[in-house]
Amino acid sequence: MLRYAIPALVLAPLWLRRSGWPAGLSYRRCALLVLCGGLPFGLVVLAGAQWAPAAHMGIFVAGSLPVFTALGGWLVSGERPAPSRLLGLALIVAGMAAFGAAGWRTVEGAWRGDLLFLLAALLWAVYTLAFRSSGLTPWQGAAVVNLGSALLLLPVLLVAGAPRLLSAPWSDVAWQALGQGVAAGLLGLVVYSVAIARLGPARAALSAALVPLLTAAGGACLLGEPVSGALLAAVLLVVPGVALGSGALAQPLRRQSASGTGRESA
Repeated sequence: MLRYAIPALVLAPLWLRRSGWPAGLSYRRCALLVLCGGLPFGLVVLAGAQWAPAAHMGIFVAGSLPVFTALGGWLVSGERPAPSRLLGLALIVAGMAAFGAAGWRTVEGAWRGDLLFLLAALLWAVYTLAFRSSGLTPWQGAAVVNLGSALLLLPVLLVAGAPRLLSAPWSDVAWQALGQGVAAGLLGLVVYSVAIARLGPARAALSAALVPLLTAAGGACLLGEPVSGALLAAVLLVVPGVALGSGALAQPLRRQSASGTGRESA
């Protein structure tokens, strides 16, 4: 509720206003945005974190996002990946496979969390592609996702209640409200949506390149998780793989080449 209700209330003026919304925006598209970028995505990630360490989340969620985004772009829009992107995707898959094989032998039940992380990445890739063609502004997209997710949580609260939220120390609730509600639920979603709108899905996915490294470092420093050789090898494969697999590095080269051709013709 802290994650989705707080941004929904902050953005209430947007979803209460009828003007300024795309005329062709359907309820089906809104439902797709909520299901793939809202509550189900968050629950799948949190469920995976109960089985696998934080480093697995960084590798499998951030690493597989460009793979699923490229696959979705090819199936939906017919966008065929360039050779450099295929090389990057191959590096990502190799890194995840090596890391998963090593992690499953050392962490009991980690494979369950890794599969859930892959499912979360698939949902987020669908959200990325759906938002690009929705016609929504980043703030409108955040309003739709957070309001829909908060409404989905109401039946759960009516049945199960929220004892942890009501009994937890107020300082913990305040920090979670700031981190989950304001930083992740509001600013994080808006900033990512701005990146999609201005840079396209490929360049937006480039932001995931640092997530495995930062998550592994945070897990080691804050949670005491060990930094294994398999983790380092996976990071060395996945980080450049994300940079290549997102296709963002190839786009400036293509534009420069096109500009050079234009000057030669002139």
